[in-house]
This record gives sequence, C-alpha cells and structure tokens, in this order.
Amino acid sequence: MRRDYELGFILNPEVNEEQTRAILERVEQVVANHDGQIVRINQWGRRRLGYPIEHHRDGFYVFIDMILTPETVIELDRTLKVSEEVLRHLIKRRDPKTVQKEREARAAAAASAAATATTAPAAPEAEAGAEDEMAVPTGDVPAGQEGEIPSGLSAEEIEDVPPAIEDEESVEA
Repeated sequence: MRRDYELGFILNPEVNEEQTRAILERVEQVVANHDGQIVRINQWGRRRLGYPIEHHRDGFYVFIDMILTPETVIELDRTLKVSEEVLRHLIKRRDPKTVQKEREARAAAAASAAATATTAPAAPEAEAGAEDEMAVPTGDVPAGQEGEIPSGLSAEEIEDVPPAIEDEESVEA
C-alpha cells in the first residue's frame, strides 16, 4: 500500500552544490528502486538552526513530498542515517485530506493550463525568440509589485515558507 510521506532533512552547511545534488539523487534512486514517486522537492536553502548541531549554527534545509511504501521509508531512513552530510532527518506521513486538496488544486491548474494552451494560437519560433529577449528576469520584481505573490508559487506554498533570518551583522549596521 502506497502512502504520502514528507521527508525533511538538514544538511551540513559546508556541503557544496555537488554533494547536495548527490544526496538528492541517492534519495531519488531509493524511491525509484522501490516503485515510489517523488511529487515535489522544496529546497529552502541555508537557514539558522534552532540550536547548535555538531557545532554548526546553520544548515541547508530540504523537504521532499513523495508517495512510498512503508518498506521504502525504512530504506530511506537507513540511507540518511549513514550519510555524514545529513545533520538531522525526519520522515513523516502526510495528512490524507491535505494531500487530496493539493491533488485537486494541481489537477484544476493543469486543466486550466491545457484549456488556455488549446485556445492560444501557435506562435512561430522566430517570434518566440524575440519575446525571450524582451522578457524581464524572474529575480527582478517590477516597481510597485513587491507585495505580490511570485507567479511560480501559490498562496498556500508562500504560507508554508518561514521568513528569512537576517544576519546579526546586517541588523546592527
């Protein structure tokens, strides 16, 4: 029986991007070998820990939503325990009502995207290339839109993300 789980883990702040990618690939491999499915990977990045762990004050946070069998959970737990880069990890079963709401919202969004894609005329590739050059980079927020939600995130996803922790040096300056 497959169930929905959330895996959260904190990596040593000194790991580089390559090591982080290797750990994520290892988790994906375990899930794929046991006929599981990864729904979403949410990397929060480097954040301040609530308390020091192995003399580290910061950690790299990663959360993964997945559909697994209980046997896969045991294998994931064993894999993460032996990894030296992982400071802490937790695998938790997700609430079925919340998961159902997310699936319905995702299906509705996919249906509306498919409906708009079928009604929009196909643009030639030459025009599409010109539009890409004129596009505003996603990292820049136009003036007057600071309080708006970024287009890639829903309001529910924004609520789940904790506020960024400011460094003590920048607060004093």
